[in-house]
Amino acid sequence: MSLINLFHDHLSERMRWIATALEATGFNTLIISSGEPFTYFADDQEAPFNTNPHFRHYCPLEGPHHVLKLQAGRKPLLIRYAPEDFWYEQLPLGNPFWLEMFDLVEAPTLDAVWEVVGKPNRGAYVGNELVRAAGAELVLNPASLGSYLDWGRALKTPYEVACTEEATVLGAKGHEAGRKAFLAGASELEIHYAFVQAVGCLDHELAFASIVALDEKSATLHYEKKRNFREGRVLLLDCGARHLGYPSDITRTHLKDSCDARFRALRDGMEKLELELCDEVVAGRPWGQVHHLAHLKIGALLREAGILKAEPEEAVAKGFTRPFFPHGLGHFLGIQVHDVAGKLASPDGTIQPPPAEHPYLRTTQTLAPGHLITVEPGLYFIPMLLRPFREGEHASRFDWKQIDELTPLGGIRIEDNVLVTEAGPRNLTRKHLPA
Repeated sequence: MSLINLFHDHLSERMRWIATALEATGFNTLIISSGEPFTYFADDQEAPFNTNPHFRHYCPLEGPHHVLKLQAGRKPLLIRYAPEDFWYEQLPLGNPFWLEMFDLVEAPTLDAVWEVVGKPNRGAYVGNELVRAAGAELVLNPASLGSYLDWGRALKTPYEVACTEEATVLGAKGHEAGRKAFLAGASELEIHYAFVQAVGCLDHELAFASIVALDEKSATLHYEKKRNFREGRVLLLDCGARHLGYPSDITRTHLKDSCDARFRALRDGMEKLELELCDEVVAGRPWGQVHHLAHLKIGALLREAGILKAEPEEAVAKGFTRPFFPHGLGHFLGIQVHDVAGKLASPDGTIQPPPAEHPYLRTTQTLAPGHLITVEPGLYFIPMLLRPFREGEHASRFDWKQIDELTPLGGIRIEDNVLVTEAGPRNLTRKHLPA
């Protein structure tokens, strides 16, 4: 299908869900603004603008202060903020593919924007322009409606999948450029530049702040600094691109020939088990079960390497695998990289928290067709997490000599983006980045 048709079906489905959400929560109208820029504390510099994700879910228009007025059974109204301005570039709207799906009003001032909004009866507002919304006598960010919006966002339409796949094409180009730069001896900063240049965007237009980690820094899960260090043997590259607001989220771990053969065996084992876990992304399966399976597989890999002296079931039961794999297996992916609704049990806002033994699990839902989730098992050598076991009663169950020898190499993470379908899992990443 063409992008126009995909978006038409997407918006039609979203408006059906809006009708359900409004009826369930007692509102007649939903007002969503694209957002208000803000400056850093005690400064006049604005932070890079990031569109309200709820706005972007219904309309790809970029920029601040635009407003959507959504009502059941009516064509959505888009109020475009279009000021005359000589300080900042104001691009013409043109004729984007999505425009015909909206009634459009162009407003030259903020006052004009909110005059069009008016004061809707039983109206709700979602966004950060709270002073304006309060003046319109709207209920500000009601939790009940927010839960319905989040629940609806968890199930991706074909339009959203197509946008994510286009972001994956761009992200794959960046990853390949980063890999080549690493093997040629580039620094973290130079690898980052290679990624950005291949994607063809500005830093703040990436899906998220890139993680370009050489050697020991690959054991810092959200490492964002960029060193000029060039002698790395291990590269953990966790980066993504965007298309029409939708991100890809991809991680690869690359090794130079000089890397320790034991670490290479662990990386190859993680590659194999990550693909096996991708095959487990099927409808009807609680995500927590897949996460538990990841621990069992990592326990088996550590047992095979001689790092753990315990069978996988015992290693998981006694928490031996947790310092090596401390984060959740994955998260929903959508308009936001860490997308919403992962812990919702129903659209009414009921939360299903993660189990105590896996507090960082971001998703507790049972998988359903339309869910798009990352699969990103990791294996890291993190001294602060291993220390209690080194000093505790189970110290003899770990090969500390091997752990100490491998710790300078950091860690391993492999990540793909997988769509749940009626026919089984669809890996959006491997088609464009096989390894």
